[in-house]
Amino acid sequence: MAGEPRTAPRRVRLVPEAVTRGNGGCRGSEVTLPGSYDRVSAYVKREESVGSARGTAPLGRNPRGSDHGANRPGRGSGRPTIKDVAARANVSPMTASRVVNGHPRVRADLRERVLAAVAELGYARNAVATSLRRPDLSPWTIGLILHDVGNPFSAAIHRAVEDVVRSVGSFVLTASTDEDHERMGLLLDAFRDRDVDGLLLAPPPGDQSYLTPHLRRGMALVLVDRPAEGLDAPAVLSDNESGMRQAVRHLLDHGHRHIAYLGDLRSAPMRLRFAGYQAALAEAGLTPDPGLLHHTVEDTEAAAHITERIANGSGRATAVIAARNALSIGAVRGLRRAGAQHRIALLGFDDVELAGELEPGLTVVAQDPAAIGKAAATALIEQLADPSRAITGRLLPPRLIPRGSGELPPYRPAG
Repeated sequence: MAGEPRTAPRRVRLVPEAVTRGNGGCRGSEVTLPGSYDRVSAYVKREESVGSARGTAPLGRNPRGSDHGANRPGRGSGRPTIKDVAARANVSPMTASRVVNGHPRVRADLRERVLAAVAELGYARNAVATSLRRPDLSPWTIGLILHDVGNPFSAAIHRAVEDVVRSVGSFVLTASTDEDHERMGLLLDAFRDRDVDGLLLAPPPGDQSYLTPHLRRGMALVLVDRPAEGLDAPAVLSDNESGMRQAVRHLLDHGHRHIAYLGDLRSAPMRLRFAGYQAALAEAGLTPDPGLLHHTVEDTEAAAHITERIANGSGRATAVIAARNALSIGAVRGLRRAGAQHRIALLGFDDVELAGELEPGLTVVAQDPAAIGKAAATALIEQLADPSRAITGRLLPPRLIPRGSGELPPYRPAG
């Protein structure tokens, strides 16, 4: 109010009441409050008084009177945690937990290292906390690394994984690689530092042997939408080669012999799709026309540009196959720009939103990203629940959905 003396700004610590009730050892957040801070002071004093009455420490202090974190290892109380034991033994928290809980299937050398760390740190299992856990749920942290979580295909995988993981009382940390190996390495380090128990991973194209050290540390790992390359790990993905065979056969059955291909060869799934394209043509006694093969198409606008050129007479193509969903969208745009959507047949690999609302509707070979995510997450949870269990990969069959664009006959100009 006017006329009242003003006090200088002062920094204070604010700690929620729920945290004070827990252990009184949280540092809280510092904020600057201008002018009078009597209400905040009263709040802090009340919390300190409540903490003393309960036998807990004042705000920002642990029960022994030292600053929070000064008695690490262990948070707040100074007692070592299972993560401290894991770090000292250079194993995952999951492995350390299995040892201290008497799990019989742990390698002897890992068991010895964990037991040595237990003795060195004076770790004691918190039987009360263990007894409070629901016996049917395990609080695991799962890391999910995809190439682009904004892509509809990846988003559907993410949703399915989250549903499975949440059903067992656990949660998911998710990130995108943007198909960048350096970013992939940074994400692996970040997830390791956050003690994730298992990884679901769609690695960037190329050799994956750099993941081997994570497996040696006991990290549970399942690859998603990518087969293993240079790595002994289970993978859950679509049968890309057979799906593309199905697509080409469908166009052949409708009379097409000159089928343009839009895609790239960077990742194993894309290479498998092109192999399926070649195999289906070979089965029909046809040789791919080099002028119809476009292997450097990586984005929507590039696909639109090439498809527009095809429709305007560049080459003899009467049909186009787009090897992934973003390229299918580009191909639709290119055909519409050229006014050729009813003249050039189009078939896409991967479904796209509103594909059935186009005119003509977009025929696709549809993967089931939700099934991929569910199967991969289930396999990972099975590994975490029983590390001795052998987990095998899965190939899921895609299905062809005819909607009109892939059923157009070869265009033959009048006269």
